[in-house]
Amino acid sequence: MVDYSSANWAAHINRRAFLGNVSTGIGSAVLASMFNADRARGAAGDSGAKDDGGRWTGVLREPHHPPKAKRVLFLCMAGGPSHLETFDPKPKLAEMHGQPMPESYTQGQPIAQLQGAKLNCFAPQYEFKKWGESGQEITDVFPGLGSVADDLCIVRSLVTEAINHDPAHTFMNTGSTISGRPAMGSWINYGLGSENDSLPGFVVLTSVGRTGQQPVAVRQWHNGFLPSRFQGVEFQSKGDPVLYVRNPAGVGDDRQRDVVDAVNELNRVRNSAIDDPEVAARIAAYETAFRMQSSAPELIDISGEPKHVLDMYGTQGGDGSFAGNCLLARRLLERGVRFVQLYHRGWDHHGGVKKGVAAASGEVDRASAAIVQDLKQRDMLKDTLVIWGGEFGRTPMAQGDGRDHHIKGFSIWMAGGGIKPGMIYGATDELGYEAVDNVVHVNDLHATILHLLGIDHLRLTFPFQGRDFRLTDVAGHVVEDVLA
Repeated sequence: MVDYSSANWAAHINRRAFLGNVSTGIGSAVLASMFNADRARGAAGDSGAKDDGGRWTGVLREPHHPPKAKRVLFLCMAGGPSHLETFDPKPKLAEMHGQPMPESYTQGQPIAQLQGAKLNCFAPQYEFKKWGESGQEITDVFPGLGSVADDLCIVRSLVTEAINHDPAHTFMNTGSTISGRPAMGSWINYGLGSENDSLPGFVVLTSVGRTGQQPVAVRQWHNGFLPSRFQGVEFQSKGDPVLYVRNPAGVGDDRQRDVVDAVNELNRVRNSAIDDPEVAARIAAYETAFRMQSSAPELIDISGEPKHVLDMYGTQGGDGSFAGNCLLARRLLERGVRFVQLYHRGWDHHGGVKKGVAAASGEVDRASAAIVQDLKQRDMLKDTLVIWGGEFGRTPMAQGDGRDHHIKGFSIWMAGGGIKPGMIYGATDELGYEAVDNVVHVNDLHATILHLLGIDHLRLTFPFQGRDFRLTDVAGHVVEDVLA
């Protein structure tokens, strides 16, 4: 017999049990007020979204404003590509090659790896050419991107806040250097939902280059404090995209359906008692996994892809390469996956930057251009936002024949999905050290991505630990000038 005297009450009741039994009086009024406030802000209780094992339709009943993009492809160049060998020509830096870097630039500044070292200017290692009718200046190691230059908006003035790889990836993905916040793909799927019943709304693919193989942690696509159904799902680049997606030998779809139904019914019984969003997420995961057993084999079957498309990407698919992942990404996007993120681990060039950039560009240039062309010929580029870039840039001064981490000015490009094509936005100073014109913070980039999807970044929030969190944290402005 449990003693429920006042002396023992606290020992026998926890917060969840208390809230679960509050049903009348002032307690229920307070809870109702909280839930209604969550709905107004856009929290998970919104009745406009499904969370019962069916397809998640998004917490937003409708976009905050008319969207230009329906989906996002983020081509992540892990390791930090040098803007000075890619998209940001600096003739003055070339003139000063080998000369001391002016202290007016570097004194008191955070510079990875170079503290106390002699800082000499290091010229861009490749010639810049003007490409397309727009005359975009891109180095000659990117002929593929040069061929689609008129579709690109090159931003030369991005800045970030973390000078080491892991926190810089975290900041680029979550808007915070603090691990544990939701990734942008999770935020987007939470807000807008999925367009596919049989595939995850947020998929990640990785490939490894010959040089600069900086590791990337799986928590970079984590759901953080959002329900776990919004976590990114890493697909394999070879073989089955997800391990154990096929039925075991001798188990047919009907028998597998019975197992899934039985497990989900047990979960629903449990959830009716405790109302835990993680149980609801588990139900949804079982349902999605079951449906993937029929959809995944079709996804990776590229036998119907025309030869000219395979030649355009430079892959036969399923080979684990960046090119193979780009082809798979296009197939995911056209099947309604909301956010696809491709990591290519090949850009960390502290030494041998000239050879390193040549190797990395050779691995990604053709396919990066191909997916822009492929989406365009399928009439999908107009509502697919494509982003290409790393977690930071590289220094204009060298340590030997390489460049080190740099956060004060670097380049990315965007295409499609409501972005103004064939333009350059922003600038760094004459040595490529600091963004000085139309500076774009990572929070601004996130605000712009959400805006293109029809989301006001100030209004997509989630209550956690006593305050409303958002992807852009307490900052961020939409970069209006890059919008078509």
